[in-house]
Amino acid sequence: MKALVITSTSGPDALQIQQTPEPTAKPHQTMVRVTAGGLNFADVMTTTGGYPGTPAPPFTAGREFCGIEEGSGRRVMGYIQFGAFAEKVAANSDLLWPAPDHWIDEQAAAFPVNYFTAYLAYWQAGMTTAAEPGRNRRVLIHAVAGGVGTAAVQIGRILDVETYGTSSSDEKLARVKELGLQHAINYKQQDYEEAIKDLTHGEGVDAVFEMLGGEHTAKSLRCLRSFGRVIQYGSATGKPPQLDVRALYAKSAMLQGLWLTYLSQKREIMAHAWRQLSEWISQQKLSPAIGQVFPMDHAVEAYKLLQAGKNYGKLVLRIG
Repeated sequence: MKALVITSTSGPDALQIQQTPEPTAKPHQTMVRVTAGGLNFADVMTTTGGYPGTPAPPFTAGREFCGIEEGSGRRVMGYIQFGAFAEKVAANSDLLWPAPDHWIDEQAAAFPVNYFTAYLAYWQAGMTTAAEPGRNRRVLIHAVAGGVGTAAVQIGRILDVETYGTSSSDEKLARVKELGLQHAINYKQQDYEEAIKDLTHGEGVDAVFEMLGGEHTAKSLRCLRSFGRVIQYGSATGKPPQLDVRALYAKSAMLQGLWLTYLSQKREIMAHAWRQLSEWISQQKLSPAIGQVFPMDHAVEAYKLLQAGKNYGKLVLRIG
């Protein structure tokens, strides 16, 4: 079968389409014929060996997909740590979900990583239950025009959370506002820490969804109101998060990690998240924002576009 293979950890140029053996399903797995795969920043990091748990090359890239389940013929979307960008994948049955009839394959391939991450961020921030009477809830979403960012805006709108989002592009911010973003911050034009102070009259936000790392972890802590939380789910800058412990003391704040690789192994947590997400899908309240779709033989171009931060929403590879 054809697969997108990471031949070395020297970056996206090391990606090659190769013929590889078909996988063999283990007892708890299901074979799926893949039609599309969702591209994530974690995939870009994997090409440089910067993602935790990256195996030694060569290995097949990709961690989410849509396809046809062999045997049943049903259309499914799924999550796997590595190996999604191939014509077939042996997927854990617990991490397969029915693809909505009103979504095309590219939308279904864009769902698992973005929407589970965004929902679990709200869950860890304590925002998936009703708010206290008279208290508005605020969240700052970094890289709001990306895959997780656009998902978080849609979920925030459902949960009645006031959303603030950062991006380097007015054009992308305008598109995210159409999804429900209330406060757009172009960090190229204004320091987002100062913007949050101005927009919240010095109070700050209840949570920050932080995937940049480096100095932004400390800055995000300073954006919190009392008892707030920074939910750290990445380090796109390539720099380890800086922690300002004094900011934790000053506001009784919390820094909490979120890693979907780990949480995906917690069956009860994923099942809870899916029950809520599937309800919103059936009510047509969620719709993955697709920026561009690339054929698999243009994967290097897609990876580089994401690496440069020039994408809007989700980039998807057409596999089958």
